[in-house]
Amino acid sequence: MINIFQPMLGWKELEAVKEVFASNWIGTGPKTEEFQKNFSEFIGVDREQVMMTNSCTEGMFQIIEFCKNKYKWHNTIPFEVIIPTIGFVGASNAVIGNGGTPVFCDVDERSLNVTVEYIKKHITHRTTAIMLIHYAGWTCDMKPIIDLCEEQGIILIEDNACSVASTYKGKATGTLGDYGAWSFDAMKTLVMGDGSIVYGKNPKDVEEISTQSYLGLLSDSGYSNTVDKKWWEYDISSPGRRSVVNDITSAIGLVQLERLNGFIHARKTRHELYDDMLKDVSWIKTPLPIVTSEDSKSSYYMYWIQLEDEQTRDELAMYLKKNDIYTTFRYYPLHLVPYYQSTEQLPNAERASRNTLCLPLHQGLDINEIQYVTDKIKDFK
Repeated sequence: MINIFQPMLGWKELEAVKEVFASNWIGTGPKTEEFQKNFSEFIGVDREQVMMTNSCTEGMFQIIEFCKNKYKWHNTIPFEVIIPTIGFVGASNAVIGNGGTPVFCDVDERSLNVTVEYIKKHITHRTTAIMLIHYAGWTCDMKPIIDLCEEQGIILIEDNACSVASTYKGKATGTLGDYGAWSFDAMKTLVMGDGSIVYGKNPKDVEEISTQSYLGLLSDSGYSNTVDKKWWEYDISSPGRRSVVNDITSAIGLVQLERLNGFIHARKTRHELYDDMLKDVSWIKTPLPIVTSEDSKSSYYMYWIQLEDEQTRDELAMYLKKNDIYTTFRYYPLHLVPYYQSTEQLPNAERASRNTLCLPLHQGLDINEIQYVTDKIKDFK
């Protein structure tokens, strides 16, 4: 089966894990600190502006919980967070889990990215934040959205799970708003098994979120605490959760970070191969991202096509699966998930969910496999 996502791991990652084993320190330690430092340099921010947590979803939970307390969102009952409906459930769960209401908005039908026009339609006196995603690693047109948030006093949060190396006008996505969260799970470009970076524009906020993510503890361990004579005594600032990352996963992440630029180049090459091989197939539409700036670049996380109708899309997906090619659609519109009980009607996203299909794309995908996938698509008709 040709997988839609697939990590690329090798002997360097194994050697890095072996080194951690030999150190006898497999919990949160020097490798985790090193990853945070190196990743902050990669995205062009200060070390104090980032922290690690165990998943992007947990990062969003932590951000929403922190903002709720800092900005007194509990005084706005229920507070609302605008979320593009084409996105991952982690974003909406983070809002609901903290007592808020996710308000789903439409997206551009071709790029599947949110625009400022769709956001504006849903702003009310209860709107406290916007949490957006850069679909498949292609950046949203951010300047109008940033300007809107500044005018309205709305917090801007970036779900940067798909966009590990994307930039907008030369600046890393995830750092364009007030807060951001990256994902390093097993299906992403940079993989650690699980893990996430959380960014905050204000380093003080990051410090408080970091404390919140480790049980709210205000004291260091006995190994690092050189002040307290009774280092086993402690206090907490809040009833926080334990959402930390260990040095085993961080060691893998350090090697993956060194390889990341090569991964992005490989994905770009494969994305362009799909474009070239499918350009003459008249009955499909290939990706049409919103090009925001010559300085912007994609992480090429997904490649998607759009068909003429739902029946054709579904039949093609089954045909490819029977030929050992796994495809999917990401992400099923959140406003259509029964649990959320949304009454929104968002026609662009609904049409896209019926005719869009994501094809295999990862840095380990063989060129012959891309040829096989595109040949089977052409054979389908």
